[in-house]
Amino acid sequence: MAPADAESSPPPHVAVVAFPFSSHAAVLLSIARALAAAAAPSGATLSFLSTASSLAQLRKASSASAGHGLPGNLRFVEVPDGAPAAEESVPVPRQMQLFMEAAEAGGVKAWLEAARAAAGGARVTCVVGDAFVWPAADAAASAGAPWVPVWTAASCALLAHVRTDALREDVGDQAANRVDEPLISHPGLASYRVRDLPDGVVSGDFNYVINLLVHRMGQCLPRSAAAVALNTFPGLDPPDVTAALAEILPNCVPFGPYHLLLAEDDADADTAAPADPHGCLAWLGRQPARGVAYVSFGTVACPRPDELRELAAGLEASAAPFLWSLREDSWTLLPPGFLDRAAGTGSGLVVPWAPQVAPPFRGRVRDARRVGVGAGGRVQRGAHGVPPLLRRPADERAVRGARVGVRRRVRGRHDERRSGRGRGGAAARGGRGADEGKGQGAAGLGGRGVRARR
Repeated sequence: MAPADAESSPPPHVAVVAFPFSSHAAVLLSIARALAAAAAPSGATLSFLSTASSLAQLRKASSASAGHGLPGNLRFVEVPDGAPAAEESVPVPRQMQLFMEAAEAGGVKAWLEAARAAAGGARVTCVVGDAFVWPAADAAASAGAPWVPVWTAASCALLAHVRTDALREDVGDQAANRVDEPLISHPGLASYRVRDLPDGVVSGDFNYVINLLVHRMGQCLPRSAAAVALNTFPGLDPPDVTAALAEILPNCVPFGPYHLLLAEDDADADTAAPADPHGCLAWLGRQPARGVAYVSFGTVACPRPDELRELAAGLEASAAPFLWSLREDSWTLLPPGFLDRAAGTGSGLVVPWAPQVAPPFRGRVRDARRVGVGAGGRVQRGAHGVPPLLRRPADERAVRGARVGVRRRVRGRHDERRSGRGRGGAAARGGRGADEGKGQGAAGLGGRGVRARR
């Protein structure tokens, strides 16, 4: 029989704090849905906190999915985005800066109060949130609740971020002269080089909004996190990375792959018609097996205009069918007539979004060549047995690509000088366009080519 005080305790109320940019909020919502389904028998409720624009996108996606809405114990709570009302068009980096400034200035505490009010006065008993929103740590402490940050990218990148101060002290201002030097004095990073570190750790613009954000996050996690959820599963990460993280963050929880987390009301998703507003699945159904190149760089990062044009030219010259998920604001940067020619011949399809996690999409594209990977793409591709070619925008893909090389025996290194026509065409033809020689970048260690060993 349960103790009387336990019987009289109110049910848990979990506040889930999103980072409302890129795909972060959608990833966190999948976790919130899974938690809501698992916690329903205990009477727990969850409040999902994000901005109006972010919630509008999530509602639209949710209404189009097989789940048709949220679990009954999960509610959306709108929070301010920090942007002045007078500003109509604000660049995304500036939006991030304003949002984080508001969060750091006590915004998260106010958001938790809003969650409490929306829950009928039930106090917040736990704060789960995107690790990027590190001010949630102090807000959770003020509410007397544990803070459980969720890390959405690679474990090795997280290790680099929590060791940023030590790495900067070691490398100093000599990063450019020590690019190929292994990080043997840093636990868990001995298999990586200075060049493999995420942008903003020892090189790049330390004051750029994302670099500032992850630096503060890396300082905050070891002293404030009750546990850290990782987008991994036991055995995926190299043992030295796992051990080093456990030493710094004792309560790391392998909670991934996040894209496979489905709430109970999504259990029939395999038999339901997936959302496919751009006709990707019908187009894929007309293509030969193992013959499609799938190209995506995520929802935020985008190659330089010259690289986009070169990649487009390479795909076109290869004569191989391709499906390219590319932000619409970048379409004007493609070669003149490229979109019309692709549509006219049926050889390619360029869309702003593709249903990558829909079972029919996975079934058709499972063996396709994939070029480029978004922040969550590494685990997602790996879960479906697809060896990707990795292109490095200026973020953590270098260390993630090197980790793939170490752990999955993928040979190769991306050469920034050959990121366009030659590599795009080779990737479309067979996934073997990596440079065997020297170059900047990042799809592996020691110049071992991006080629799956079969």
